[in-house]
This record gives sequence, structure tokens and C-alpha cells, in this order.
Amino acid sequence: MRQVLKRPILSEKSSSFEPQGKYVFEVIPSANKIEIRRAVEDRYNVKVTNVHTITQRPTSRTRWTGRGVISGKTIRRKKAIVTLAQGQTIDLLGDLEDTSQD
Repeated sequence: MRQVLKRPILSEKSSSFEPQGKYVFEVIPSANKIEIRRAVEDRYNVKVTNVHTITQRPTSRTRWTGRGVISGKTIRRKKAIVTLAQGQTIDLLGDLEDTSQD
């Protein structure tokens, strides 16, 4: 099975979803909702009721240097907003501490 979940997204906006039982993850761009649901359920032992996905398109970036113009693009990203069953939670900060020790 491939690694679908890249990392949880911890921001002010994503933390405002937690009281509603929603958590935000960065996932690989080719992942679909079924794979995301299974990955979250397997990793955190919770019941997922709903998955919303958002694809962030690459944007052009231009930088002027002493040698000329450097242009490029950002990478394509995909985020998933996962809704858990009533009364279930995920400890995302504990998960980040575990992965940083590896």
C-alpha cells in the first residue's frame, strides 16, 4: 500500500475545524477520497464519515537577480478535510512528535 498521507496541516484555520470533528491533511496529488479515508482510518483507528479534497494549482514565481530573471512554478498540492464520527478525535501534535524522533 502506498503512502497516501504526507502530513497533517496545522494552521489557525485548520485548528478552527477541530471542534467540529474535521482535520486537514496534505496528501499525494493522485490520491482519491477512498484511499484517503482508508489511510486515516488505518493510521489513527477512527471512523471517517466524510472526505473533502482541495487541489492547489501551481503558481508562477519570478525572481530578479543580479544575473537575470529566474522563473519557475510552485508544486501542485492536494489537501483533504476529513470529518470523523461523532465523539472521535485525533491527537495531531502527538503524531508529529512521534515522526520527528524517527
